[in-house]
Amino acid sequence: MGNVMEQYTVDQAAKRLGLHVKTVRNYVRDGRLPAVRVGKHYRIAREDLAAFAGLPDDAPEVRRHAEVSSIVQVDGVERRDMDRISTMVMGSLAGQPHGLRVEFVYDEERAHLKVIVLGGLEESAQVLRIIDALVRQ
Repeated sequence: MGNVMEQYTVDQAAKRLGLHVKTVRNYVRDGRLPAVRVGKHYRIAREDLAAFAGLPDDAPEVRRHAEVSSIVQVDGVERRDMDRISTMVMGSLAGQPHGLRVEFVYDEERAHLKVIVLGGLEESAQVLRIIDALVRQ
């Protein structure tokens, strides 16, 4: 027995391809992506979507993920300022699931603080904003 043909809505296809819904709808309307119209909506067969994307028919769902690696160097930082900055940054991360890694490297002789931030774009941006605010104080 064969499986019931799996179909996607335009929204589902857009998510699977990592594209905007309007882009996928335009591909359907101009015939580049085969689809069947059901009432006011389109349905796209899994096989057609896979062929359009150039993926094997059984390929896993495409998910985009972006990460950032940042090194922030702050000069003229005394030990007490480094302690304050590191405590405040790490405290802001406590108890939050984020998959973010933040490390501090301090050279006391040169009064240099380096903050290494590895992780998701939005989470990293939040940490950088916190560092910016603390350094300006």
